[in-house]
Amino acid sequence: MHTVDILKNLVEHHLLLTYFLIFFITIFEGEIIAISAGILVLLGALNFWFALIVIFLGGMVKTICGYSLGKFLHSKFNSNKFFQHIEKRVLTMMPHFKQKPFWSIFISKFLMVNHLVILFAGYKSIDFKKYFRAEVVSTLFWAPGMMLLGYFFSYAAIRVSEEIWRFSLIILVLVILFVVLDRIVGWLYEIFEELYDEAK
Repeated sequence: MHTVDILKNLVEHHLLLTYFLIFFITIFEGEIIAISAGILVLLGALNFWFALIVIFLGGMVKTICGYSLGKFLHSKFNSNKFFQHIEKRVLTMMPHFKQKPFWSIFISKFLMVNHLVILFAGYKSIDFKKYFRAEVVSTLFWAPGMMLLGYFFSYAAIRVSEEIWRFSLIILVLVILFVVLDRIVGWLYEIFEELYDEAK
């Protein structure tokens, strides 16, 4: 039977490529890659602190590129219905975005709408210093949090089985549960914001 040692050895033999992929993929999809890095840390294939720095740097590249893309899209398509839909979606989730951009950006880091919020911040030309500060602070909490979640997932999975396919299946189930839970939290936050506005 193939065990998780195969995965560990594969990563260790391609360590530079692994760190590059973590950095590059974080720019486009952070949660899954940070959780995966946490799994590889538990297996002993990656160094926690180095992986954390790589994820943080990838997150910062995403932050700057996303904001710049948002500004570019506003200059080219500011009356486009698609972007009006995105604005409506973001303001439904984050109704206080314009009044409290720091906290809206910070909170969005932990919800599935973060990509939209990053684009929207550039699209609306939110003060870059405030935006960047919110992204840095939230990433300082988010990156180790996601890695520790992956660490926990792999710890739970490896206690059940070290056989690679069972281990992978358990991890997959735990990641799916996390995504569903994240969606539910986002939905509950949206309801909370609507009720808060009505109460005012």
